[in-house]
Amino acid sequence: MNPDRLRELLARVSAGELSADDALQQLKRLPFEDLGFAKVDHHRSLRTGIPEVIFGEGKTAEQIIDITRSLNDGAHNVLVTRLDAAKAEQLRAAFPAVTYSAHARVATLIRAQPQMTGRGLIAVVAAGTSDLPVAEEAALTAELMGNRVGRIIDVGISGIHRLFAHRDTLDAAAVLIVVAGMEGALPSVVAGLVDKPVIAVPTSIGYGASFGGLAALLAMLNSCAAGVTVVNIDNGFGAGVAASLINRT
Repeated sequence: MNPDRLRELLARVSAGELSADDALQQLKRLPFEDLGFAKVDHHRSLRTGIPEVIFGEGKTAEQIIDITRSLNDGAHNVLVTRLDAAKAEQLRAAFPAVTYSAHARVATLIRAQPQMTGRGLIAVVAAGTSDLPVAEEAALTAELMGNRVGRIIDVGISGIHRLFAHRDTLDAAAVLIVVAGMEGALPSVVAGLVDKPVIAVPTSIGYGASFGGLAALLAMLNSCAAGVTVVNIDNGFGAGVAASLINRT
């Protein structure tokens, strides 16, 4: 249940087009629906403006399908993150309208096209091609949250001139998500060029001494560029949500 749907429901009751009992039937799953193995939060859109999202890793395909059905019945757009291809196929068999990005490991089921609530462009900047799965998770999340998203790919500091070729997009963005593995230096460089919020996302890409992204995480936390905000390793979803909240009108 999102604010627009609730407002429409109440208006129909007020106009006599819908009985109070019928409206109550539609509201019966608020604030959450207990599926036994999960309590689906149908109230989250009303509280935060962001619907519940399904974290696919660790869940069975059947559990993901049941949660998707619950959210879909509640008229929510559905976003599933960290979903492998095998589970995605089972989800798509149950809901043929599901779209799946194998690269980002993200599935979506769209009930209604998201309203554009973002005041400006969110730029997602990926240091390397290997960082793209995390960057694309961030980009798809931000798009589903009602934002225009621009993508700048493979502009890491080993060839920093590639970043400068996108200076117009960097300057035009209202919020920037900068994704990097290895030594994680790119967010500091970007933050030193722009006057907008920069959300840094360390990835687990790198050789042994990167410690699965810990080196990038620590580098970003120690950025000398003021105003860099850092999310957890590989957390493109978290970055997409944070950027959406900052960008919301």
